[in-house]
Amino acid sequence: MFTPLFLALLQATSVETHTVRPSAVTDEKAVFATVESVDVVSARARIGGVIGELRVDEGDAVSAGDVIAVVVDDRLVPQIGAVNSTAAAFSAQLDQARSDLTRAQDLFDRGIFPQARLDEAQTAVDVLENQLASARQERAVLVQQSREGDVLAPMTGRVLDVPVTTGTVVLPGESIALVASDLYVLRLMLPERHARSISEGDSIRVDGAALTGNVSPTGFIRQVYPRIQDGRVMADAVVEGLGDFFVGERVRVLIAVDERDTIFIPAAFIDTRYGVDYVRVQTADEAPHDVVVQRGETRGDAVEILSGVSAGDVLVQP
Repeated sequence: MFTPLFLALLQATSVETHTVRPSAVTDEKAVFATVESVDVVSARARIGGVIGELRVDEGDAVSAGDVIAVVVDDRLVPQIGAVNSTAAAFSAQLDQARSDLTRAQDLFDRGIFPQARLDEAQTAVDVLENQLASARQERAVLVQQSREGDVLAPMTGRVLDVPVTTGTVVLPGESIALVASDLYVLRLMLPERHARSISEGDSIRVDGAALTGNVSPTGFIRQVYPRIQDGRVMADAVVEGLGDFFVGERVRVLIAVDERDTIFIPAAFIDTRYGVDYVRVQTADEAPHDVVVQRGETRGDAVEILSGVSAGDVLVQP
C-alpha cells in the first residue's frame, strides 16, 4: 500500500508544464478579389460590310483561329465579276496578238516583213501579257478581301460579349466579340499601406466558403502592378480551378501583410472560470498561482495570449 508522501511525489512528477516562448506569426488581411482573365481581346472585322453569319454567343468556348462570324461585302462580288471580264478580254486579245506575232515572225524569216513591224507585234504581246497578269492580281486582291470577311478568334478562351447580331452593318476594325483567355487569376485591390509588404510569389488563402468545384484553397501572387490608383495597389494571384467561376465574380481571400512576434500556448493550459481565462504560472520559490490572461486568435490547438504572461514563464496544466 502506497504512503501519502509517495502519492504526492507521484502526482508532482506527472504534472505537465509548458515554457512560454515567443514565435513569429504572419498577420493576414481579408480582402475581396475578382475573377479576371489574364487577357481580354476583341475579335475585330477586317473589312466593312454586313454580318452574314454569326457563329458564337456569350459563354461559348473558342479556339484560336476559329471563324466566329462572316462579314459580307456586297460590293466585292460585282467587282470580282468585272475583273474576271477584263481578264477574259485581255486573254482573248493576247491570243490574237500571239497569232499576229507568229505570222509576223514567219514573214520576217522569209524577208518580206520589216523588223520594225515585228518589234511592234512583240511589244503588243508583252503589253497584253502584263495587263492580263495585272487583272489576275487585282482579282486575287478582291478574293483575299472576301476571305477576310471571316472574323477569327484571336486566342483560345471564352466569349464574354457579342455586341452585334446577324445583319448588323460593321466597319473595318469594329469589335465583333470580346474573348477572354482561358487563364484566370484573382485580381486583388489592397490599401496602399500594404504595397511594400506584398511581392511576387507570396501565398494567399481562399476563403473556404467561396470554394466550389476543384478550386485550390491556396495560391500565389503572380504579379504586382507598379501603379497605385485611388489609394490602392493591384495584384494578380494564381489559383488552380478558377475556370468554374464567372469572370468578375468576387471571392474572399486572405493575404499575408505583416509579420510579428507573439505568444501561443496550448489550449489545455487555459482554465476558463465565469468567463475569465486563467493560466497557472510556476515560480522558482513559490507554489503555482493563477494569472488572468487575454486571449487572441486560435490556430489549431494553440491559443494566442495577448497579455498576462511573458517569455520564459513556466505554465502548469490545471
